[in-house]
Amino acid sequence: MSATREYDVVVVGCGIAGLSAANRAAELGHEVAVLEKAPKEHRGGHTRFSESFRVPSTDADLERFGYEFAVPDYSADDFFDDIMKQTNGRADDDIARTLVDNAGQTVEWLTERGVSWDMEPLNVGYTVARTFFDGEELVADLVAAAEDDGAEFHYRTEARELLVDDDGAAAGIKARTDDGIVEFRADAVIVGAGGYESSEEKRTKYYGSDYDAMTVRGSRYNTGEGIEMLIDAGADGTGQWGGAHMALIDRGAPAFEGGANRVDGYQFGVLINNDGERFFDEGEDARAHTYAKLGRIIFEEPGHEAFIVIDDPLKEHMRATGPSDPVVGDSVEEVLAELGCDSPEDGAETIERFNEACDPGEFDPDELDGNATEGLELEKSNWALPIDEPPFYGYAVTGGITFGFGGVKMDTQARALDSVGRPIDSLYVAGNTTGGLFFDNYPGGTGLSNAAVYGKIAAEEADELVTGASE
Repeated sequence: MSATREYDVVVVGCGIAGLSAANRAAELGHEVAVLEKAPKEHRGGHTRFSESFRVPSTDADLERFGYEFAVPDYSADDFFDDIMKQTNGRADDDIARTLVDNAGQTVEWLTERGVSWDMEPLNVGYTVARTFFDGEELVADLVAAAEDDGAEFHYRTEARELLVDDDGAAAGIKARTDDGIVEFRADAVIVGAGGYESSEEKRTKYYGSDYDAMTVRGSRYNTGEGIEMLIDAGADGTGQWGGAHMALIDRGAPAFEGGANRVDGYQFGVLINNDGERFFDEGEDARAHTYAKLGRIIFEEPGHEAFIVIDDPLKEHMRATGPSDPVVGDSVEEVLAELGCDSPEDGAETIERFNEACDPGEFDPDELDGNATEGLELEKSNWALPIDEPPFYGYAVTGGITFGFGGVKMDTQARALDSVGRPIDSLYVAGNTTGGLFFDNYPGGTGLSNAAVYGKIAAEEADELVTGASE
């Protein structure tokens, strides 16, 4: 027989969605259990490996905590417009609107809960307001805050089945633990267990046969059982299951849990594939609006890789956080050959033609500066500067997956919906467990904001339910 434990609220997941839910529910006086699949030393899901929130700086008063935004005039409307633009208008309007309208106050609340920020942008080219953080530290701070309010954390505890009562309402979670099967009974269940991106089987299913080999930037434990559990219980699956946040990363990044491992600054240089050709408009938009789709584009190139080439004046604008060092040489061909490009001579000729098509005016790395090429089959729209002053620098890059875009359908109250559109009583969802917000692309920093906002909303909705049931 299963062991049974009783709580007011059970939260599944220890990333920012689950931690926001757990903190808010515990702060409101409820007995809370947090079920985390990973061992304690690996807790935190993808949040552990993340580094920034997108925030409407006009709505977030962080000055009272001693912080100042680098971009002070980024509004909720700007945030909403960025979401709709980057998702080609496919994002659920109501979900997006609720997110942007609550993001500022949610970041204030996280600060009150003990999260500390570094407001300096991590690299040039940021045109939106961000708060930056150390993921491992943020997880530890929010776990400590929740525990101070009485929340209990259960590690190596994998949620496998949603328990329901005779009326079909969520009544708890059946989980696998080191002590066997345990039933965590509760008046409300909040699932913020991440997505399916760390499963080789699901990457192959949704993205293609080669994607089992794709690098996972975050936790190895985000393998989608939470989503499957909810759909098995009647929740509706929604969103772009074949879409994902796939970022441009260092080719030498580890298979799992490497974190950012990005090579930023590619927008100022030239991207070359193994055939020695350009394949992407590097200056299409700000880095924060292209990096999350570029990983997939690169992974589809020959050898699942590409090469960034810059010259000496551009070196100061590069930020490489992966394990590899850049290759340095006196010629583009030499650099590409050492990087392992199959066609270094063709690549050098491609860059020569690129240089001939450049006629730049004033270079502005912080704005879309309008410096475009002219006469190429694939033009570069901004920051088109000749790559012609040695030494030359080269970076080998590939694509790494962060999270998938499919998940469980929810409403603006973070309630899980069934396939008829009805809320499932006592069941709430948040973060990458949900779908319907991201399609085709992703505005950088929005995933963490989305998870925090709806994790907090889920707890507040659960509070009304639990408090009302006890009155």
